[in-house]
Amino acid sequence: MTDNSRIPGLKDSTVQDRRAVVAERTGLEPEAFEVLEPGNGLDVEHADHMIENVIGVMGIPVGIATNFTVNGRDYLVPMATEEPSVVAAASNAARMARGHGGFFTSDTGSVMQAQIQLLNTPDPEAARFRVLEARSEIIDLANTQDPTLVKFGGGALDLAVRVLPTRTGTHVIVHLVVDVRDAMGANAVNTMAEAIAPRLAEIAGGRSLLRILTNKADHRIVRVRAVFDKDLLGGDEVVDNIVHASAFAEADPYRAATHNKGIMNGITAAVLATGNDTCAVEAGCHSHAVGSDGRYTALSHFEKTADGHLSGTLEVPMAVGLVGGATKVHPAAQTAVKILGVTTAGELAQVIAAVGLAQNLGACRALAAEGIQRGHMSLHARTVAATAGATSGELDLVVKRLIDDRTIRVEHAEKVLSEIRGGNRA
Repeated sequence: MTDNSRIPGLKDSTVQDRRAVVAERTGLEPEAFEVLEPGNGLDVEHADHMIENVIGVMGIPVGIATNFTVNGRDYLVPMATEEPSVVAAASNAARMARGHGGFFTSDTGSVMQAQIQLLNTPDPEAARFRVLEARSEIIDLANTQDPTLVKFGGGALDLAVRVLPTRTGTHVIVHLVVDVRDAMGANAVNTMAEAIAPRLAEIAGGRSLLRILTNKADHRIVRVRAVFDKDLLGGDEVVDNIVHASAFAEADPYRAATHNKGIMNGITAAVLATGNDTCAVEAGCHSHAVGSDGRYTALSHFEKTADGHLSGTLEVPMAVGLVGGATKVHPAAQTAVKILGVTTAGELAQVIAAVGLAQNLGACRALAAEGIQRGHMSLHARTVAATAGATSGELDLVVKRLIDDRTIRVEHAEKVLSEIRGGNRA
């Protein structure tokens, strides 16, 4: 955690200077950032213990999002992403919210569910009742599997049972509800599901098949809101345009898919940087975007406040943890968590959700104010110039020419680079 996440001019600093500033703001030793060097982070030996058939490791840029105030505390947020403009947009949007207190969050706790699928029950409705009658027995059996989790105040809390008609017959589906505390929870929940499945099958008079966590984490919801300053956004017209864009995403699933992708640009980058399960979080968020009517819609909403500013809200499942998984194995993920300074999974989830709302606002503002291509232009031009072979000393010159010429393509960058080098030789 940091006392002040506002760092003007960070983008104009060198990599080493950025590390020094972040180290100073977070109280970390400069040596903590050495794991972010390509040769010092995750080595092949560690990688070989993480996944199967390892042949190497693959790097991805890690940037720092600035300006974040969440529930009155400032954070510098590591984001791992290959996409230009994501870190800049999130930082800029967070700056626009600072004057109105930043981001405010609430959550429903760190509760996950496992599903146990029961087949061939002769009397599904009665089986449902029998399982519920054995609720205390099943919860106690589940909790014997993880006494450490119970010791820290977590563990199995409840059972829910559904009778589900399917094309292969009627299934009885048991949901085991578990407080996983500071873990993402998959291992703990799956272990409990495996342990209780035989007893559930016996009670139901059938057989168990699937016994696994659901990534529809609707018991682990984070809500975040912020007010973005109308003057910093660009005035009343921009505010109105963002509200119209939000209404479009709420009403149309084609637009909602891209709108929500903008949210996930921020969320996934922060989830990946901290060593959490990006696919699990993405699955949970996109499933949450399907309303009770079965229609896919926007996860966030933007409205105009009484005094003309822009109010943004976002509600998402956020199954992230600080215990177990890559968070405890990957050296760069450990450093990312230290930079954040979070102490609980709930705090981490709240910050990540704030990044999602900020990134979404940044994308909507670019669309509403100037169009996404122009908003991406300078950052995309840098990528194209680097692809063409521009050195650090040539980069700004090539980028300026690409933007002035409104032709941001590699072949044009190569031509510009050739002209610049020819001029230098002359």
